[in-house]
Amino acid sequence: MAGTEKISYKQIRKNEEINLLIEKGNRVLKVLGYTDHSRKHAAKVAETAAMILQDLGYGEHQIELSRIAGYMHDIGNSINRHDHAHSGALLAYQILKDMKMPLEDVLTVTTAIGNHDEQTGTAVDVVSAALILADKTDVRRNRVQKQVIANFDAHDRVNYAALAVDLSVKKEKNTIQMNLELDDAMCTVMDYFEIFLERMMMCRRAAEVLGCKFKLVANGSKLC
Repeated sequence: MAGTEKISYKQIRKNEEINLLIEKGNRVLKVLGYTDHSRKHAAKVAETAAMILQDLGYGEHQIELSRIAGYMHDIGNSINRHDHAHSGALLAYQILKDMKMPLEDVLTVTTAIGNHDEQTGTAVDVVSAALILADKTDVRRNRVQKQVIANFDAHDRVNYAALAVDLSVKKEKNTIQMNLELDDAMCTVMDYFEIFLERMMMCRRAAEVLGCKFKLVANGSKLC
């Protein structure tokens, strides 16, 4: 397509506008009491999404688009947490068009961003599926931004209780498995499943789009 060029994940990570949107969104969420949604979370989601597709044997182009979608998926928080997936997709559409990314690639990325929230979205292609799995399995203690444990809400407790998390792809068994070690004193396995049920169901659907089954093992117990 005339007037377009291949945009790399490296360019996206260095883009000042994108980085400002991510950090502004994280500052907004910190004030509202949400977990970390900074560039660290963005980069982790980007690399995990790429790992999923890479381990399943997808091509480099789809892998790169999953990295880009993963890094940009939360930029809508800079406008408002409510409907952030949709506002983020609209922001990403304009930014990527201005960078002269091919329109088909722009639409793949924006579709993934617009469908990553469990309230309104679902996996619709391999890039959106990889993004969802990477985002919803990023559970870790250092995502909690509140300083006082007494002020933790249910999501804070789950993240703070996560001692170790590993997402593994077993291509030969068509399985994507999340292994989670929880501090039972902070959050029980059933607490986790109750709080994150919608997210885990979303992960199951995403795995199915990739031709896999999603399994969750917490403290040695298979939950799904």
